[in-house]
Amino acid sequence: MRILITDDEAPARERLRRLLADVAWVEVVGEAASGEEALARTRDLEPDIVLMDVRMPGMDGLEAAQRIASLPEPPAVIFVTAHEEHALAAFDSNAAGYLLKPVRAEKLVAAIERAQRLTRAQAAGAAAPVARRQITVRLRDQLRLIPVEDVLSFVADQKYVTVRHLQGEDLLDESLKALEDEFAAEFVRIHRNALVAIRHLEALERGQDGQYTAVLRHGGGRLPVSRRLAGEVLRRLRTAA
Repeated sequence: MRILITDDEAPARERLRRLLADVAWVEVVGEAASGEEALARTRDLEPDIVLMDVRMPGMDGLEAAQRIASLPEPPAVIFVTAHEEHALAAFDSNAAGYLLKPVRAEKLVAAIERAQRLTRAQAAGAAAPVARRQITVRLRDQLRLIPVEDVLSFVADQKYVTVRHLQGEDLLDESLKALEDEFAAEFVRIHRNALVAIRHLEALERGQDGQYTAVLRHGGGRLPVSRRLAGEVLRRLRTAA
């Protein structure tokens, strides 16, 4: 198994290397000191498993794990952290494991073995990726978790996506295409720059000029619908009724 170690503290990375040094079937292929670096090195090195700290400067481990999960062939992510309060958010990001520091060698190896079985099952087509149940957004220097069932729409604007939800709206640094692929069962594309939640879609209206408009519940407003996509939007709306 090819392992990428991610932690902003060099001694922590070295300790994980030492714990894995005698495991013959494990190869540490690289290290990263931040979420941004973990994402870049995952693309370059294609590890099977990423050992990921949670609290790091810049992009933290939770956000990095979500970004990694959107890659075409994502590795399994095992969180290795001193903070147990992030466990729920970690598993909402489809983590394969969650270990508390200081990690014992036997627990680390057991977690890697479990992740290995998971990745083999996925490669064989036995397990489909599971969509997240919460979206993580950054609010100043904190993270905010938004339940997917509360999301009204995703609207793209240049490099960011605005996620509009029952509590307001936030910016999300993810692609609209990746969100569409992950949440295809719950959201429908209405325009090249917008997805809306079927559960919060109240109506599809057509104006005198032939322009379609999606009307959202809960103060979600009205969004334009392209004529090309209107038929599919109407079909999904009728199916959900």
